[in-house]
Amino acid sequence: MERRLEIILKEFMRSTSSVTSQYLSQVLEVSSRTIRDDIKELNQALSDYGTHIKSTRGIGYHLVVEDDEAFRQFLNSQSKSQLPNSSDERIQYILNTLLLADDYIKLDDLADEIHVSKSTLQMDLKAIRAILNNYSLTLNSLPNYGLKIEGEELNRRFAISEYSFNRSDKGPDLVWLDQLAKIVHSDRETLMTIWQLLIRQLGENTVTLSDIAMNNLFVHIAIAYKRINKGHHIDLIPQDLKEIERQSEYTVALSIIKEIEKAWDVHFPANEIAYITIHLMGTRMVNKANLSEDDVDDIMDKQVRKMALKMLDSIDEELNLGIKEDKELLIGLCLHLKPAMNRFKYGMNIRNPMLEDIKSNYPLAFEAALIASLVLDSELNISIDENEVAYLALHIGAAIVRKKADNTPKRCYIVCASGVGSAQLIRYRIESEFRTQIQVVGMSEYYKIQSIPFDSIDFIISSVPVSETLPVPVIEVGAILGDSDLMKIEKHVQSSQNKIRDYIPQENTYLNQAFTTKEEVIEFLSDQAQKKDDLPENYVDLVYEREAIAPTSYGNLVAIPHPIRPLASRTYLTICTLKKPINWEDRKVQFVCLLNVEKNSQDNLQDMYDMLGRIVNDPDLIQQLIQAQDYQSFLSTILKNS
Repeated sequence: MERRLEIILKEFMRSTSSVTSQYLSQVLEVSSRTIRDDIKELNQALSDYGTHIKSTRGIGYHLVVEDDEAFRQFLNSQSKSQLPNSSDERIQYILNTLLLADDYIKLDDLADEIHVSKSTLQMDLKAIRAILNNYSLTLNSLPNYGLKIEGEELNRRFAISEYSFNRSDKGPDLVWLDQLAKIVHSDRETLMTIWQLLIRQLGENTVTLSDIAMNNLFVHIAIAYKRINKGHHIDLIPQDLKEIERQSEYTVALSIIKEIEKAWDVHFPANEIAYITIHLMGTRMVNKANLSEDDVDDIMDKQVRKMALKMLDSIDEELNLGIKEDKELLIGLCLHLKPAMNRFKYGMNIRNPMLEDIKSNYPLAFEAALIASLVLDSELNISIDENEVAYLALHIGAAIVRKKADNTPKRCYIVCASGVGSAQLIRYRIESEFRTQIQVVGMSEYYKIQSIPFDSIDFIISSVPVSETLPVPVIEVGAILGDSDLMKIEKHVQSSQNKIRDYIPQENTYLNQAFTTKEEVIEFLSDQAQKKDDLPENYVDLVYEREAIAPTSYGNLVAIPHPIRPLASRTYLTICTLKKPINWEDRKVQFVCLLNVEKNSQDNLQDMYDMLGRIVNDPDLIQQLIQAQDYQSFLSTILKNS
């Protein structure tokens, strides 16, 4: 299958809604007609595998899988038949080959195998050395012998787990189970036996793992089996081994390994049992149903709780999301941090198959998780990668959703001097016009106004002029509500749209720009922001510093660069759309929004974050914004979707 068809298929598999030809044409930088031809060709390729691409006029395309197993066979056949034809694919292929090799591999043989020149291969090896460095492994080159990876066996296994398998399904999916069987030289039936005994042993020992962690543990056990058979064993410092043997997880690992030794007819030395223990320590969950904060105190040590609280303080200080007091979030962070700290201690990386989806669908939660990760770095010198950050983002995202669910309609009292009939008329009109936005909790005569329960309402609607100062806002209307009265009430209730206008002033909006690189865009927008605000001289460096932690391209042609910490005198966005998509790390981008948040602000910015979230997640909205030719049409499109 051609590379372009493969990218289109991946876009369909990644998307939760329909995908338009216009969006695909911008991602691939080809015409919509070419995309339509590609989809016809792709449909032909999929037709024998119980899968097709359905077109809905005015909406777009979406993937329909009628035979799940046949479709997986198609995906497996594609991965088998294709040699790597991009730099990323070559790096993955070469790294996998080197990690699984027991002897030297000649450069000429590698070049011939994947049909590239030695000079191209040398460029790829630079990237491979950088990847191996993350695992404290080195790529040695010996004249007349070739290339070989050197380093600690434990680190090598972590790297094998990360780069030798493509597994995104829950449980031993047939596609990656076949991969595993070939790599560890075991049959699929034996691997299924190992999987089932692993489930049974964990159940008997009351150990709870997530589906992803279960998959990872299974793969690591299979890797251990292969490496032991090849004569490679884990070396641990005696002090580390003693500490591991004292953990409750060691007893579970011992029980698991006894059964595995019988099934595979292999002996696991003590260090290998410790290796399995490390994985249990790095993945074990606590069933947190009905778990109280006091229970967390019993389970978690003081350092973990203290760290979680510092993370929440930092998130609240930087983003003011109002989730600091969320007890469920505190518990979730505490339960996640302990195994995460164990993973860091033993150099264990964790794969997060949801990484791209989390970044695309929960950009604010991911940003908050990055801020939390910086606390770990500064307090404990623990530096975690994007995969780990994304798991933190899941807990934070859930807290943000809970916070939104608590946003009930605004509560009001009606004050009317004309009697119950007039008051009821006002009430019914309000409930008809603002049924989801306003809840009328009571009515009162003017002379009883001081008896109104001010602490349980948000404002008063009064047909009587109110001269005295009250603890809640008063909206004065006529005894018979007219259009001007309704507009006055709507303005009060929907003040969020006014805020959105404030966030996107016309002088900060640059449409249809001709920039061709990420750097050009960042420096242009940073320069414009500095001209209009008192920002530090090294402001652009601070924006690049944030990009270095993780790219701010979130998918759907959108990037939202920003400094790590709030620096501005007010909160605002500086936006540009581009004539053509540009490369932003591994994504295409055509809509760029430089975000500046007021330092030490106590404002609730949820309206703005909600707006940015809609932009990131709505391909149709992005297409409308990119095509806007003037500020008014651009702004009206945003307001219409707010």
